[in-house]
Amino acid sequence: MKKKTFNKLELNLYEETLENGFKIYVVPVPNVANSYVTLSTKYGSIEREFVPYDGNKMICVPDGIAHFLEHKMFEQKNGVDPFTFFGERGADANANTTNFKTTYLFSGTKYLEENLNYLLDYVYNPYFTDENVEKEKGIIDQEMKMYEDDPYSVLYENLVYNTFVNHPIKIKVIGNHDSVYSITKEDLYTCYNTFYHPSNMFLVATGNVEPSNIINIVKDNMAKKEFHPKKKIKIKKYDEPNSVSKKHDSIKMNINIPKVGIGYKINIKDFNLSKNKIYNYIYLFFDIKFGPTSLLNENLIKAGIVKDDLSTTGLGVDDYRCIYIFAETKNTKKIFELINEETKNRKVTKEEFERKKKAIISSLILTSDNVYSINNQIMNNIVKDGRVETNIYNMIRNLDYDEFIDIIERLDLNNYLTYVVEPN
Repeated sequence: MKKKTFNKLELNLYEETLENGFKIYVVPVPNVANSYVTLSTKYGSIEREFVPYDGNKMICVPDGIAHFLEHKMFEQKNGVDPFTFFGERGADANANTTNFKTTYLFSGTKYLEENLNYLLDYVYNPYFTDENVEKEKGIIDQEMKMYEDDPYSVLYENLVYNTFVNHPIKIKVIGNHDSVYSITKEDLYTCYNTFYHPSNMFLVATGNVEPSNIINIVKDNMAKKEFHPKKKIKIKKYDEPNSVSKKHDSIKMNINIPKVGIGYKINIKDFNLSKNKIYNYIYLFFDIKFGPTSLLNENLIKAGIVKDDLSTTGLGVDDYRCIYIFAETKNTKKIFELINEETKNRKVTKEEFERKKKAIISSLILTSDNVYSINNQIMNNIVKDGRVETNIYNMIRNLDYDEFIDIIERLDLNNYLTYVVEPN
């Protein structure tokens, strides 16, 4: 078991890798009552073309199958509902699928050993039949309609779809009606056997946990299970152009005020720095220019062009970092003009740069003992970087102003797109 100081706040990260390749990460947090445990596979919606474990040719599976598989893991052959099992032991349970991973989790203050063993048991015990797969299609179809009625989901998903030309990140995590109804139990077993091997999975436990106890529970549980030998997973690589798929688009929905989004597709391949560092510099730039404390945001509110703050989010995949800026406004043309104009102004003072760094560090410190934030940081680090950033504060402190200016001045922000959700 390896031990590392975690974020220099009297926390330690304990790591263990089992013989089958399964990785365990534990961060005990003092003075908290609850434990939070996540079990993840590095399998999300973008892994749609791959060589299956028992095959030698690339196949393409239906869109949305990773999310469908997440749903079906909660149906057990013995009829026990995992939600009921955890609920009877005072724990909250859930699962989620993203573009990059699928996670099963529980949080509670009691019965840690029992809950952890059960988490490992039900995730490593798939039970798919023609009947239960067919039944699930209607459930997911209803979930799909719920997202289709949410203007914010529609805005974001369509922006991402129009950003990418070839990469499957453009496809909704949940898939579409036709793809979901085409899924078979054989498809599910193919994906499960390929991506749910312990060597492609990891567990993170944070909070009121004891490292050696967690590791021993997992070791003992895994020793009772049989897995096929480790095998490197071959996933298709995509040739993605710098250009966006569609520059301007809109849709009408039952809303009162238009909701707008503008996205920038940025190729970072030619920058001789780590992707993490480049991501941080790009985030800093857009936060300074368009965040809640930005001058533009303040002026837009004063002028009555927007009622609430602008919001931004980022998406990174392969050689691209995409930034999306959202607003509610009746003057869609004006706000797009102002945002584009502001991106051309690359001037950022050292004082602004250092102030934003301090604000980020302060917000990180505020959540430094939050068992959920710690767990999420570790999960995201592993999926995106293959390693855990154990001193995120120093990483932010060491960002250099001159290096930042050099990167920002070289950014190509000409590949952008807009999307408007208009009132019916």
